[in-house]
Amino acid sequence: MSTLKAAKAALREEITNVLKKLDGVEKKRQSESVLIKFLALPQYKTSQKISIYLSTEDEIDTVPFLKDIFAKGKQVFVPRYQGKKMEMVQLYSMEDYDKLPLTKWNIKQPSIKEIREDALETGGLDLIILPGVAFTKSGKRLGHGMGYYDKYLESIALHEKRMPYLVAVAFNEQIYEDIPTNEKDFLLDLVLTDKDDSN
Repeated sequence: MSTLKAAKAALREEITNVLKKLDGVEKKRQSESVLIKFLALPQYKTSQKISIYLSTEDEIDTVPFLKDIFAKGKQVFVPRYQGKKMEMVQLYSMEDYDKLPLTKWNIKQPSIKEIREDALETGGLDLIILPGVAFTKSGKRLGHGMGYYDKYLESIALHEKRMPYLVAVAFNEQIYEDIPTNEKDFLLDLVLTDKDDSN
């Protein structure tokens, strides 16, 4: 187990350094390209309840995704972290997004004190856009190391009748031939990048 942890940690460090060297213009270009592909997905068009992470500067910019989801009248759920637990709570509008406080990790998230609709308590989700550090084209994902999403997906698998469609959006630099994973790591349905021509 420690060998797997060490391999994951080394890869996280490697990719963090690669992403730091990507300039803002290139990040914006790739983000726009991935957005166009995402908006064309049949699974997106038919989904009503969508979970999306709120991006940092080293991730595909998800703000334009948010805008489109709201414009199409779909429901948006975003991660809220407390201790070792993550829940998906509803975000109501772009104005709501703009007012969100920042966490110690510099990520916007709804305040713990606010009562918001929880996706798992109101019928689940149709689609989840997941963050991650590295991915393979076959759907393997290396997260940030806290296991939030794997635990969340595990709870969906246990309690919901169906799994949401799982999509990752990534920079080309985050794609690897293979990455270290174990049986607790969920496989994604689709990994979208700028270079991905299969869509």
